[in-house]
Amino acid sequence: MVCGGFACSRNALCALNVVYMTDVISASWWVMSNKTRDELERSFDCCGLFNLTHQYQQDYALCTAICKSRSPTCQMCGEKFLKHSDEALKILGGVGLFFSFTEILGVWLAMRFRNQKDPLANPSAFL
Repeated sequence: MVCGGFACSRNALCALNVVYMTDVISASWWVMSNKTRDELERSFDCCGLFNLTHQYQQDYALCTAICKSRSPTCQMCGEKFLKHSDEALKILGGVGLFFSFTEILGVWLAMRFRNQKDPLANPSAFL
């Protein structure tokens, strides 16, 4: 089903709450390889995903991020991922709203100027 731009962007942003985003991030974290996790921890400068399971201690022990050498505790990657995805969704929502309003403007212009006659056209010409 195809939906209008405004309705889709509004519904998509409302549907992605923190609990759903946490579930998506957790599911993808446990699927990815250790090398990918290590690269993410180094690039985001964080250790572990969420401090919800005993797996966090194992992730924290294997962490090679710079923050671990600077301070005894590092920020959890899950918090950084949630903040980063929240910012990205706000930008995407703004872009979606912009295009939905331009779509509404295009529909209005098409309805307004659809059946106007060309004043320079030859009235006796058939096509």
